[in-house]
Amino acid sequence: MATGAGLEGVVATQSRLCFIDGDAGLLSYQGFRIETLAENATFEETIFLLWNGRLPNAAELAELKSQLVANRELPAQVDAFLKANPKGAPMHILRTAVSMLALDDADANNVTVPEARKKAIRLMAQTATIVTSFDRMRNGKEVVKGDPSLSFAGNFLYTLNGAKPDDVMERVLDVALILHAEHELNASTFAARVTAATLSDIYSAVTSAIGALRGPLHGGANEDVIKLLLKAGTPENAMVMVKEMLATKQKVPGMGHRVYHTLDPRAISLKGMAEDLSKRTGHEQLYQASTQIQEYMKETKNLNANVDFFSASMYYSLGIPVDLFTPVFAVSRMSGWTGHVMEQYENNRLIRPRAEYLGPEVGQKWVAINER
Repeated sequence: MATGAGLEGVVATQSRLCFIDGDAGLLSYQGFRIETLAENATFEETIFLLWNGRLPNAAELAELKSQLVANRELPAQVDAFLKANPKGAPMHILRTAVSMLALDDADANNVTVPEARKKAIRLMAQTATIVTSFDRMRNGKEVVKGDPSLSFAGNFLYTLNGAKPDDVMERVLDVALILHAEHELNASTFAARVTAATLSDIYSAVTSAIGALRGPLHGGANEDVIKLLLKAGTPENAMVMVKEMLATKQKVPGMGHRVYHTLDPRAISLKGMAEDLSKRTGHEQLYQASTQIQEYMKETKNLNANVDFFSASMYYSLGIPVDLFTPVFAVSRMSGWTGHVMEQYENNRLIRPRAEYLGPEVGQKWVAINER
């Protein structure tokens, strides 16, 4: 009955959303390779693709964009919660605020697929608003009202930084959101599907996902990468630190992946963008240190960079605070989470695996308390 720790290699469900070949370094959404999407798609097109299994036409894309814009504003009680907790850890704030969105939905418990789709649009739009509004509130800044003319990525950067991004920075975040949107049955997505399988509401399901994403073994790796790079300061110091970490058997963040046995295909797209962005923003040393670490880890440990490795310096160059890296991951992955929840509702069966028992022999004799 034993399957190994962590359910590695165990097929737990069927899904149309995502295909991964870890040996070939292949990732696709609904049949489209990630390289194709990173080169050609927008994040809004990717959301539609994940939810519908096909690319939108012009009218469908315009309608989705319009719905995302229309649902950006937060309910009053969520806005008040953000204002009342300026010192909260961003992922704790996000988890609680997303859960609170259910309080403003009189039909929150409706788990039909059409209703879940309406709620998914709301979750996509408002998760982004939660992240940017909280950051401005905690820094004593006025919340920036979104611009309906901007894309999802462009509006995120605008409402976060208070200035409209140029085309390059907007596209960089757009691609980053695409690359993080979906990744099969990772820990957070599995958590969402397990919750949805009980026929709990979509808000509960994605709250479960955010809780799983918060763990440093899942969503927090890019924060650890940038902290390493910033602490080092120079590529030379970064190499010294990495060698010391290896000598003391510490894990180097952003290296290796549970599924990929070759270079993470998402890292390939990110690396080029990280280089270009570092030159534009004066953060070339961060990129150079990343490249040297990547080459050294491959040469000495045969470990490849994963998606978190180059996204770290890229997010930093976009002006995103370090403790928002994981919340930004959640903003993107909300598209995949909600897609999986809808898929679970469509053909539901309670997810109830078994555990291999390793406890004492069954049939223990009772010992009276005064004889123990």
